[in-house]
Amino acid sequence: MIRVLIVDDESLIRSGLGSALEAADGIEVVGEAADGSQAVSATREYRPDVVVMDLHLPHGGGVEATVQLVRMEESPRVLALTPFSTDDLVLQALNAGAGGFLRKDLIAGELAAAVRTLAAGGLVLSPGIMKKLVSQAPARGAGFLGEKIRTLTDSERDVLALIGAGHPNQSIAETLHLSLASVKTHVARMLARLGLENRTQAAILAHAADLVGA
Repeated sequence: MIRVLIVDDESLIRSGLGSALEAADGIEVVGEAADGSQAVSATREYRPDVVVMDLHLPHGGGVEATVQLVRMEESPRVLALTPFSTDDLVLQALNAGAGGFLRKDLIAGELAAAVRTLAAGGLVLSPGIMKKLVSQAPARGAGFLGEKIRTLTDSERDVLALIGAGHPNQSIAETLHLSLASVKTHVARMLARLGLENRTQAAILAHAADLVGA
């Protein structure tokens, strides 16, 4: 069962999101929060697998809350919500470590599918959003990126490329004929070698280094 925390300052929206998720198989809404501060405390209390986070929040915005959540020892995956795909807060949240983004005018099936993808270790990022993330990343020459990539083993490089393509851990395991435990080990070692904090940062680097689809 995937445990979900819903964060939005409007009770009607929280109720609607909760109803949509509770109707989906294998998903349980374990709590709600109305602002950034509550999101952090509720995450510590309920230990959700995924936090559905409105980015426009009082008392510590959604981006600030995301930063705190992804730095927790047992951090949840964060799915950012906002009315506009052009919202600068989307890029800030994704750069902070959110694993995906959906507009608030989504349909119920999209929300449940996104939650499942994040819980499995995947990313929910459109090509357009990824292009913006790569363009806003610090400028790195091909030599710098090549040097970074060369620190990886072949398996870690393959895992990085698949993370960049949005694959969750199970899909990576099946594609590379590895156990799920081995994939998790490769992910942890790859992030450490590259000095990255999360899968979103890894995906951005994979695209910047042209590993996706190579």
